[in-house]
Amino acid sequence: MSSPVYRRQLARYVAHLSRRQAYSTAAVHVHDVSASTVALTPFPYENFYQQVIDQKKADQSYRYFRSITRLQDQFPKAQCHRTGKTVDVWCANDYLAMGSHPAVLAAMEDAIHTYGANAGGSRNIAGHSPLVEALEASLAQLHQKPAALYFSSGFAANEAALTALGAQLPGCIIFSDELNHASMIDGIRHSQARRHVWWHNDLANLEALLAAYPLDTPKIIAFESVYSMCGTIAPIAAICDLAHRYGALTFMDEAHAIGLYGPHGAGVAEHLDYAAHAAGLPRGTTMDRIDIISGSTSKGLGTMGGYVAGSAALVDLVRSVARGFIFTTTQSPAVMAGAHAAIQVQRRDGSARLALQRNVAAVKRKMAAVDLPVLPNRSHLVPLMVGDAELTRRVTDILFDEYNMYVQAINSPTVAVGRERVRISPTGSHGPAQQDALVGALVDIWRRLGLRTASDWQRAGLWTAEDAAVTQLWTDEQLQS
Repeated sequence: MSSPVYRRQLARYVAHLSRRQAYSTAAVHVHDVSASTVALTPFPYENFYQQVIDQKKADQSYRYFRSITRLQDQFPKAQCHRTGKTVDVWCANDYLAMGSHPAVLAAMEDAIHTYGANAGGSRNIAGHSPLVEALEASLAQLHQKPAALYFSSGFAANEAALTALGAQLPGCIIFSDELNHASMIDGIRHSQARRHVWWHNDLANLEALLAAYPLDTPKIIAFESVYSMCGTIAPIAAICDLAHRYGALTFMDEAHAIGLYGPHGAGVAEHLDYAAHAAGLPRGTTMDRIDIISGSTSKGLGTMGGYVAGSAALVDLVRSVARGFIFTTTQSPAVMAGAHAAIQVQRRDGSARLALQRNVAAVKRKMAAVDLPVLPNRSHLVPLMVGDAELTRRVTDILFDEYNMYVQAINSPTVAVGRERVRISPTGSHGPAQQDALVGALVDIWRRLGLRTASDWQRAGLWTAEDAAVTQLWTDEQLQS
């Protein structure tokens, strides 16, 4: 009988032979494949890239960038890099000019002199600091939630959080509004959770889908408060009612509403209970009912980043398992300091959002008076329907080249083919003279290109007279405060 030591030695020898045989077999196979394909040429990578680009140019979905230098001390003006001329920017997401606010710039300058330009690593490796702790505390306070988690971008926040939640909740079903942002769509897909897409803002369709599953099945309703390409606002309170009835979590993205709505700039959910939040009474409000709020510091707060806010356990779960959070370098200290400063400014001073909302109301009134086709909505966004990709680009080219106004064309795949548009974003600095110049230019361009008016779109059934009569979320009383 062989000894245990001998048997172990023999086992190691057999394993060694097996590894050598596997390596030799693999080598033979590689040699065989190489021999059999000797007459073939490598894949034409560069030609393939060009074919994709050519196809996008042919179907009008190719994206063209304009190189401009935003002028910090002349907001909302910018300088064209190519010609040197000054243009009026009507499409930026720095809605409240917080990217130029003295308090934000001072905080960023102080941070860069204290911390340097780089955070040092991921949050787990040298990248955690008092700056990010203060920023997350201010974000949690803004939304009246126990905790918040900051990411380097809004896209990263949505993608990472939805991926983590959908993957961790056992048998989770995610119900996604059909117009949700790409970051939410990607997060839902990456979670590999089962998903249903419900018709935009259609509560009956959402309820029918929810009702098909038992009450104890984990569910997430994912939606946005303001949809950035059409300006529509979600029926948030009614969605919360459905979530409660069918045992679902609510995940709401406030990215385009932060700073622009509510007495403290917390977004649409805060705005729906304006008086209660102004009085410091958040409990039981619509915002209080939302389980998970995601948002951005890159738009109304004028810096860069994104976040999720919710219960302490939920935020800790995302922090602990979300790969998009764990395996990335922390945002620059200067950017985080600027975001924190912007939140403090917006919490104590609502003058910028009031000025913006007053200008939005004025622009919409002036456009309605001349039958320009603004897609009806209650938000701060002014989507002007064109309905053709090439014509949409021509509109923006004429505005830029002849009128020194920068508005970006919105084409497929961002919006459906046949629903191409320009999206105008008035700011608090776009005064009456600038508004009149914009409307006058658009009237001239619509006439020159023979574009469809609001009446034409209404007759075609894209919206009704009732839709066109919709009022802004900000009431006249609130705007006069």
